[in-house]
Amino acid sequence: MKYYLTSILCRSEGFAILIAFLLIFTSFSDAQTKMLTMEDAIVKSRTTLAPRRLQQLMWVKGTNDYTYIDTANYKEVILRGNANDKGTKEYLDLASFNAELKKLSLDTMKHFPTISWKDKDHFSFEYKKKLLNYDGKEKKLVIEGNKDLGDNAENEETEATTGVVAYTVDNNLYIYKDNSKIQITNETDKNIVNGKSVHREEFGIFKGTFWSPKGNYLAFYRMDQTMVDDYPVIDWSKKPAKANIIKYPMAGGTSHQVTVGVYSIKSKSKIFLKTGEPAEQYLTNVAWSPDEQHVYIAVLNRDQNHLKFNSYNATTGDFEKTLFEETNDKYVQPLHPMLFVPNHPDLFVWESCKDGYNHLYLYDVNGKLVRQLTKGNWEVTNVSGFDAKGEYIFYSSTEDSPVNRQFYKVNLKDGSKTQLTFLNGVHTEIFNENGDYFLDNFSSIEVPRAISLINNKGAVLQSLLIAEFPLKGFLLGKEKIFHITNDHGDTLYCRMFLPVNFDSTKKYPVIDYLYGGPGVQLITNTYPTGNDLWYQYMAEHGFIIFTLDNRGSANRGKAFEQATFRKLGTEEMHDQLRGVEYLKSLHYVDANRMGIHGWSFGGFMTVSMMTRHPGIFKCAVAGGPVIDWSYYEVMYTERYMDTPQDNKQGYDESNLLHYIANLKGKMLLIHGTADDVVVWQHSLMYLKAAVDNGVQVDYFTYPGHQHNVLGKDRVHLMNKITDYFMQNL
Repeated sequence: MKYYLTSILCRSEGFAILIAFLLIFTSFSDAQTKMLTMEDAIVKSRTTLAPRRLQQLMWVKGTNDYTYIDTANYKEVILRGNANDKGTKEYLDLASFNAELKKLSLDTMKHFPTISWKDKDHFSFEYKKKLLNYDGKEKKLVIEGNKDLGDNAENEETEATTGVVAYTVDNNLYIYKDNSKIQITNETDKNIVNGKSVHREEFGIFKGTFWSPKGNYLAFYRMDQTMVDDYPVIDWSKKPAKANIIKYPMAGGTSHQVTVGVYSIKSKSKIFLKTGEPAEQYLTNVAWSPDEQHVYIAVLNRDQNHLKFNSYNATTGDFEKTLFEETNDKYVQPLHPMLFVPNHPDLFVWESCKDGYNHLYLYDVNGKLVRQLTKGNWEVTNVSGFDAKGEYIFYSSTEDSPVNRQFYKVNLKDGSKTQLTFLNGVHTEIFNENGDYFLDNFSSIEVPRAISLINNKGAVLQSLLIAEFPLKGFLLGKEKIFHITNDHGDTLYCRMFLPVNFDSTKKYPVIDYLYGGPGVQLITNTYPTGNDLWYQYMAEHGFIIFTLDNRGSANRGKAFEQATFRKLGTEEMHDQLRGVEYLKSLHYVDANRMGIHGWSFGGFMTVSMMTRHPGIFKCAVAGGPVIDWSYYEVMYTERYMDTPQDNKQGYDESNLLHYIANLKGKMLLIHGTADDVVVWQHSLMYLKAAVDNGVQVDYFTYPGHQHNVLGKDRVHLMNKITDYFMQNL
């Protein structure tokens, strides 16, 4: 039997207090006899075998109350609690909610819909193309209005104050106001797109509309793709098969051209910001001034090494000034818009890696740096926001450890910092409007989930949830996180799952799962969920699973990430080979039975390892692999590789078609036939090269699937991958 006693070190009234927080009892005796099925590992890992959570956990607007949906005594209820009180009370049960729906002649629901609190007594939701409001005082539902955007509406964004909805239909932008539709753009060419995300969602872009603070204006992206090459994605379900033509800008080719429009709700007129030439530039991190008079944009050149942070007049579209510039000999990567400080409309916070790590900087609206708020050889990974007075900004970082995420606040006036969470693991926060209280969602490799309420001094006030171990009764392998050092002295974090009933006197086969590319970190101190249960499935079948985050991966600083610049697949391999050396040093590893597996950039890494460093791994599975970087998209590829014209050597060295004759061992390639990210052409070119060189590779496609295989077919995919390793290792 094994016991885990976990504690939180919290601070209250200036003293450190050790609070016993969690006691999880887990038996590793005869009670644990069940084996995971593939459905358990892939499907149920996100449902019944995932740690319990508090559904729709949120703060009630304008209060210190919080609510969440739970199942108590076999009925679904909304529970409500207060930051200053212990426990929760039943606010509304599903049966009463459905009774109110019946009064409005609406169908009942099996579960509560997604709700949004308007104030302390009212929440709203959408149902059957209607907007409904629940009055907590009167305990009744009221229909507020309709919301019939049409069946083809996409990219909805509702303005919080006015309730006006921005949305797109095909390639044009609309708003829905006072139960009527207003068309903002009227492009007849389908390759000119309005109101959608642009630049293939690089630079932190994930949407195409931006409401002004008071809802009087709507800024939006307009993307002209007419000059970009057509690319066919074949729909094999049709008879005959149909070519769906998309626009896909490949590295070194012509990219699309973007502008930003501003629509006035009051005057029903629009203008476009005069962002200037060249047309092929990146307009990112769009933000509004608090008075709605200015729009701010981070303008990045196509080389991605020179950023200008510009201000534009929201009424005329005129360029006003460049607040500051950032340059780098490799690349600048803006990911977050400016954040204006509450009650200080002349101050804003900007995130930048200009000192080598992602940190927070306080500027005034003239572009003068007031002070650097955070500093050190660690990264700010998330900003939660400010307190109501605008005295503090709250953020998460890797200061404690690259594999942990702790929560902090920093004083904007003097830069003094306060740590608010202390338990080793990953903390994510939801804080109330005033920034007085936080809902802390915590996880580590030993703690499935613990949700607590803390105040802005770091004191734990309540425990809302201690999730039970969801895999009780299953035979599981031991997971551990550790680090090794590469030849340059860099710390490389690793994770390993040991086989069930591990015996150090035996030798075991190994599967090295890797990604290795920019923007991703695989090794964090969190409870294994999702695909991580496949690692346990393989551990049940006698495999060691190993993963290493090499140079080039995220959240370790600019030098660590930029080590791979202009030579993708080279420096990463050196670090992965260091991991191989470590594995071979373990007496219980069978070095003759090692496999490797990755998807996307990880697929590129897998094929690289098998052909640029052949003979190490007996077999491999590469999913959706990049084969030739000149066939990948402009924004991502040119950031890390420059253009094929400027970096011919780098593109040639990373082109995996050149190494196929070196292949030793068995290799399976998998690709979705509708992949519009790493297009199918990559692996088809590789098959052609295999035939030309007389090299045998195994191949499998998933018709209709895009860059990954999701839904019910994912079980089939993971069975395919598992069978391949079982057969060959």
